[in-house]
Amino acid sequence: MAFVVAPPPTVSIPVVGSQDLFPVRRVYCVGRNYGAHAREMGFDPDREPPFFFCKPADAVIPVAEGDTLSIPYPSLTGNYHFEVELVAAIGKGGENIPVESALEHVWGYGVGLDMTRRDLQMKMREMGRPWEIGKAFDASAPVGPLRPVAAAGNPHDAALSLHVDGAQRQHSRTSMLIWSVAETVADLSRYFRLEPGDIIFTGTPEGVGAVKPGETMTATVDGLGSLSVKIV
Repeated sequence: MAFVVAPPPTVSIPVVGSQDLFPVRRVYCVGRNYGAHAREMGFDPDREPPFFFCKPADAVIPVAEGDTLSIPYPSLTGNYHFEVELVAAIGKGGENIPVESALEHVWGYGVGLDMTRRDLQMKMREMGRPWEIGKAFDASAPVGPLRPVAAAGNPHDAALSLHVDGAQRQHSRTSMLIWSVAETVADLSRYFRLEPGDIIFTGTPEGVGAVKPGETMTATVDGLGSLSVKIV
């Protein structure tokens, strides 16, 4: 028995300080998980809790530490947005995970960009349709190297920021998350059985905006390093 076409390669993210790789199984994203960002998108975070959407695993583009990766400006959009996020990597599976033990399921953390074709997302939202063409396109999830919890700890109050060509566009702290990482893992595990290899984009703060060809984004989470991406 053989595959009728060649199976795709396993998407993986480098681990800081080693030759090890973290294999990506699924990519979950949390929507509207910073109050100020929810408000800038026209929603009241006190009334609507965060919700979940997904990107395909092969949307993940690993960005080596110290490198600037070039990615193409995507098709069919004129409003291509950056969203800096803390990324949590799951190392222990489970479902209906209690909040009190949720962080035991997190293997490590990194910094990621939830790139968004905002005009297409908004068009789908207005039509009451799914967001995939706005969120789940090729190269829409650059991620920097992961740091294991054993080395980096859990970033409860880390600064995160995004600069475009050196100018700061986003800045907040992980303590401003509406749902903490533990609460997010616990709630997500009610809907999906989490497995090793899953990663979670935990939400973006205010200041999201458009990036154009020729511009370089630098996303940083204190204690977790940074990633740099140039749009071509």
